[in-house]
Amino acid sequence: MGYKDIYDSWASNPEDFWMRAAEAIDWDKAPSKALFDKGEGMFEWFADGMTNTCWNAVDRHVENGRGEQVAIIWDSPITHTKREITYVELRNRVATLAGALRAKGVEKGDRVIIYMPMIPEALEAMLACARLGAIHSVVFGGFAAHELAVRIDDAKPKCIIAASCGLEPNRVVHYKPLLDGAVDQATHKPDFCVIFQREQEVATLTPGRDVNWHGFQYGVEPAECVPVEGNHPAYILYTSGTTGQPKGVVRHTGGHLVALNWTMKNIYNVEPGDRFWAASDVGWVVGHSYICYAPLIHGNTTIVFEGKPIGTPDAGTFWRVISEHKVKSFFTAPTAFRAVKREDPKGDFVGKYDLSCLNAVYLAGERADPDTIQWAQSQLKVPVIDHWWQTETGFAIAANPLGIEELPVKLGSPSVPMPGYDVRILDEGGHEVKDGELGAIAIKLPLPPGTLPTLWNAEERFKSAYLTHFPGYYETGDAGMKDEDGYLYIMSRTDDVINVAGHRLSTGAMEEVLSNHPDVAECAVIGVTDPLKGQLPMGFLCLNAGCDRPHDEVVKEAVKLVRDQIGPVAAFKLCTVVDRLPKTRSGKILRATMVKIADGAEFKTPATIDDPAILGEIREAVTPLGYAKEPA
Repeated sequence: MGYKDIYDSWASNPEDFWMRAAEAIDWDKAPSKALFDKGEGMFEWFADGMTNTCWNAVDRHVENGRGEQVAIIWDSPITHTKREITYVELRNRVATLAGALRAKGVEKGDRVIIYMPMIPEALEAMLACARLGAIHSVVFGGFAAHELAVRIDDAKPKCIIAASCGLEPNRVVHYKPLLDGAVDQATHKPDFCVIFQREQEVATLTPGRDVNWHGFQYGVEPAECVPVEGNHPAYILYTSGTTGQPKGVVRHTGGHLVALNWTMKNIYNVEPGDRFWAASDVGWVVGHSYICYAPLIHGNTTIVFEGKPIGTPDAGTFWRVISEHKVKSFFTAPTAFRAVKREDPKGDFVGKYDLSCLNAVYLAGERADPDTIQWAQSQLKVPVIDHWWQTETGFAIAANPLGIEELPVKLGSPSVPMPGYDVRILDEGGHEVKDGELGAIAIKLPLPPGTLPTLWNAEERFKSAYLTHFPGYYETGDAGMKDEDGYLYIMSRTDDVINVAGHRLSTGAMEEVLSNHPDVAECAVIGVTDPLKGQLPMGFLCLNAGCDRPHDEVVKEAVKLVRDQIGPVAAFKLCTVVDRLPKTRSGKILRATMVKIADGAEFKTPATIDDPAILGEIREAVTPLGYAKEPA
């Protein structure tokens, strides 16, 4: 069956489609049906089934005779360390950790915050929680104390599991002082904290509260898997950029297992035993879905990578890891490839490694510009697939499903909707627009298994944030269009559609044009306030390494490109060269913050920012353009 057959089989009978997909999961008690309608746009999947995530991700592979297969490969160029953990070793380690947590009082329904870097113990902590039916909330390692405190007060964890430190290429990130500060600030106090001591920094334990990771596991009885209901929360994940009241995305156990397992073959085209690498972080949704859970549920080997695309030690790190560990399917963010391309535009490092094991590359996290995709295609000689999803959905809304059928790649499009997603393009009134017209992207309810059923302790906020604007639909917050073949084009966040003298224009479309300039490695376009036209586009260009041309020449050519390809209606004249763009640690460009800087508005430095110093550089760059006036 091809893509259309499978999509149509879902559309004609979603209940049957997902019940068949659920047969690939081990259930202690099989669900009686797939979909449970809770009313008011609220849905749950496999709610009356009983299962356990850790059993499906670890134990069943051991029971099925594959215990000696490698489950996790840890590759840390920062510490010059590589390690392999088999499924049977992983089961024993996780069962012991879970037993130690249980002995300290952690049980089904309790929350556990995990504050760890990219080490195997982070996955072990997640799986140990799942084993007990505890609900974990992973907070990106190194998050500021205040932001961690906000999450502690919202999740109210019985326990926090943390590492003593994280590592960047040139520095040690001290986790323990941040953790101590967060616990001091938080109103809610955890019963205890488990500290994994890294050899790069041994933290001081707080008497009466902190226990040593290794010491508290000594002599405990390993824990068995605790069956939980299909609608039992597996985890809470706070969305990046959260300020004030946190926005905790909830993931239910049954749908999470079924959906993620389905994606590994159908979207990523891997078989059990194949090696899969998602170069992300456990603190982000990609790390939850495709470093920890999906590969292990499906019986793959997953790579845990502690390093950077460049600088650890060079722009060939990705290719070294793929070659050395025989990675079949590779998933990363477009920004990572842009960083590599900027350092190595001719791909000199690619030729140094045998990449014959690699079948495909997947990009997600923000829009993949055609120039980056073309560069990757020409260098790697494999399909480079842009696919689109969100923290809220947990897996791809739209993709090119290589495990079903390799569809033609259309540059600038993440291809077509996956089964479970009925995607519509709507105008402000909630009416569908014509093919090729820009509108708000919405998904007809119900959302598929594995997507968020609600927000943690915030059901009304869930409804107002996602369900109210377009009744009967989930509002994605993204803007785009659909072509006559059903391919989606995600142009920008809804608030990145700017209004220039009455014309609705996509900043993403302008970025696509700018990225085609041969000297431009990366770019961003924002809408700034203009008294005459309402808004004007402003472009920021990062140039390729080794480009020694005068900046004003490149800017002049870039402005002409936009005028030629989008037209004078774009009124694109404001443009500048910068050394780097402000981003979150997951690689998303902080466009909303850039807008506030340019407009001279008050703003709060986002908690997720990679390097706050860049914001000052942006202010300096836009001041000569007549912007970044001080707030009144």
